[in-house]
Amino acid sequence: MAITIETQNLLLRETLFDDYRFYTEWENDSDMTRYFALDKDRSYEDVVTEGFAFRNNDSVIDMTITDKRTSEPLGRIIISRIEPHYRSLDITKIYVGGDNRGKGIGREALEGLLKYLFEDMKYERVTLDYFTGNTRAAALYRSLGFVDEGVARNACSKDGVFYDLNLMSMLSSEYYA
Repeated sequence: MAITIETQNLLLRETLFDDYRFYTEWENDSDMTRYFALDKDRSYEDVVTEGFAFRNNDSVIDMTITDKRTSEPLGRIIISRIEPHYRSLDITKIYVGGDNRGKGIGREALEGLLKYLFEDMKYERVTLDYFTGNTRAAALYRSLGFVDEGVARNACSKDGVFYDLNLMSMLSSEYYA
């Protein structure tokens, strides 16, 4: 399912092959990925292999956040667990890479994505999660209207260590409130 979402400053589009080199760089930045279930030293081949697996899976969408003016890749969004019958899905990963963090790009991307999902696609439920301790992500998600659902204990691993994930969701009624 190819999606293109336009916001004031961003274009969220299907991942292109050339985007994987940016993902490889960003996903090896330990400061950025501190709160992601990504093992150290992910190779370009690892990132490409994962990306092609996503392309062949109808319940996953891999998107690149780009600057609308320059087309420069700024970040990544992975959507999974797409359940059209139940009108629900999971924002599995969202990040802004490099020097672009802290500039409101993640907020604008999420706002555009939520508008598309709830208003255009008529989804009922959107979920996401974040590592325990990632207060920055938690504050952003709550400010957008996501509601805490609980903690999934040892729900993911990174370099052989298990981590808890805080689960959040937003229903269409909460989006429109």
